[in-house]
Amino acid sequence: MGSVIIGSGRSLPAHVVTNDDLAQIVDTTDEWIVPRTGIHTRHVALEETCTDLGAQAALRALGAEAGGWQREEGAIDPATLDMIICPTLTADTHFPSEAARIRERIGAVNAVCYDVSCACSGCVYGLSTADLIMAGAAYDRECAKRDGRPATRNNVRRVLVVAAERLSKLVDWTDRATCILFGDGAGAVVLEWRDEGDAGILSSYMENTDDTDRSLWCDSAFAAREVPFESKAGLCEDDANCDPYMRMAGQAVFKFATSAMMRCTDEALARAGMTTDEVTLFTPHQANERIIRYAAKKMDLPMERFQVIIDHVGNVSGASALIALNEALCDGKLKAGDIACMTAFGGGLTAGSCVIRI
Repeated sequence: MGSVIIGSGRSLPAHVVTNDDLAQIVDTTDEWIVPRTGIHTRHVALEETCTDLGAQAALRALGAEAGGWQREEGAIDPATLDMIICPTLTADTHFPSEAARIRERIGAVNAVCYDVSCACSGCVYGLSTADLIMAGAAYDRECAKRDGRPATRNNVRRVLVVAAERLSKLVDWTDRATCILFGDGAGAVVLEWRDEGDAGILSSYMENTDDTDRSLWCDSAFAAREVPFESKAGLCEDDANCDPYMRMAGQAVFKFATSAMMRCTDEALARAGMTTDEVTLFTPHQANERIIRYAAKKMDLPMERFQVIIDHVGNVSGASALIALNEALCDGKLKAGDIACMTAFGGGLTAGSCVIRI
């Protein structure tokens, strides 16, 4: 009994930016970028919106478009979705939510929708939240049946988790420290609660650490807008002229990320009663190949046990691990019954991990 992944999809913009392209903008080279990040190319949305990317990943996860993965043959009817959760930092509108825009685009007429803001941990937070909600709904159904009363909660049995990002809109393309890292894209999974059979999500763990040193930060653009009752904006802590671009203290973030990746992976595996030897494939957040290599060394595991896609997509925030999961499923690296471990970390500072039986 539990929530099971029944569909997976991804979407990447058409335009590819190489390291040589970036060398025309900032003082960098392919030879400098690759050893430090593992990134050769990333996708940047020139025509596509966040909704375009999220909807395409969702439709592929549902089997309505080619390029996705489904547990069983046949497309999944979007009208059967009870909820859509969209982890994103770059929604096309403040409201309606990005999840609601995707709902309209794909025809999920019965879905309750909302966005979550947890940066690069969006994949884990989204999956964990969906699993918790479906488990609560299942418990309510069980109690209602036992007590002979109507259910008191939404009957949530199918949830689409779709992380969509256009990080290119938050990047300062004159800042060499950040512009080389990030790309655009979306990843999606469809989760279904099953009362019989093995659970798909076996365990999850989430945590937050206060970012007191502003090591990974992006001010809200509206914070600097004045209102007629004050001489300057009061929402931006340090300066009325807020910086609308993503800023990162690389060494501090690397230290946090390596620690969080090991800690969260260990905790999620312990909660599942498993060891690293039982994991078929690790599908981590793709922030930097050096972080993944560090984790592999610490766990005494070969890199072949990790799905690495950062070389051709860059860091796509909360969508990264979902894109990695989809590539592994589509390439046959993960099959029914296999165990995947997804770990992520990002701004907030957020971190988490979940263990999944395919």
